[in-house]
Amino acid sequence: MGVYLGLDAGSISTKAAVLSPDGKFFASAYKPTAGDPLAASELVLAEVKSKIEGEIFGLAVTGSARELVGQMLDATIIKNEITCQALAAAHLVPDARTVIEIGGQDSKFIVLKDGLVQDFAMNTVCAAGTGSFLEHQARRLGLSIEEFAAKALESTSPIKVAGRCTVFAESDLIHAQQTGASVSDIIYGLCLALARNFLADAGRNRNIEPPVIFQGGVAKNAGMVRAFRERLGCKMVVPGMPEISGALGAALLLKRQLEHNMNRS
Repeated sequence: MGVYLGLDAGSISTKAAVLSPDGKFFASAYKPTAGDPLAASELVLAEVKSKIEGEIFGLAVTGSARELVGQMLDATIIKNEITCQALAAAHLVPDARTVIEIGGQDSKFIVLKDGLVQDFAMNTVCAAGTGSFLEHQARRLGLSIEEFAAKALESTSPIKVAGRCTVFAESDLIHAQQTGASVSDIIYGLCLALARNFLADAGRNRNIEPPVIFQGGVAKNAGMVRAFRERLGCKMVVPGMPEISGALGAALLLKRQLEHNMNRS
């Protein structure tokens, strides 16, 4: 059986996804990038290739390190993250209209119509709200990111976080700790602020139409899912394994292009 490989070479994590010829998700791998996107890419590809029997039709690469990694690995296709995230969303939820994707270092807002990108924006403020900032705050509180997310679900009276950047947001959190706020209310207050900041920045002056698809590693954080649902007040879908959406979209793009080339020949 032949397969299509998609690779998302990100700044914080590197992911791979494998599609079968009929377009079904077959396998995946996930590794920290650890400052070396090429080494991380080779590791995740070796892992998924160990699960594959048969021909590999090609490799599509996306992510912040796509140009470097794609050239070094002789990729079939090198494509931007907006296209790949949009393809993944439309594949998983065919009637998707809005895509929120938040990864380790950046975030994206994509508007879809009939599965095609109509508009998009990326975050223009600092890294507050991305996965790296959330992990930093979890460590500061002595929690794993899973414990951090679980605490957010326990909140009944979240604090107000006014800051729109990492420095001011962290200052608000420290002040809340000093005045005796509960950890769960501090964490969920942060989640609400980050959701608000994303919508005010990347989502500024844009209509947010459901279904809304939440993708990227931060979509695994139940506190952020709760915050976005509260802010949006509409249907929001979190796909299974949202952290590999970019790699999945790359594999889908590869499949589409190779089939198109075959039909033309």
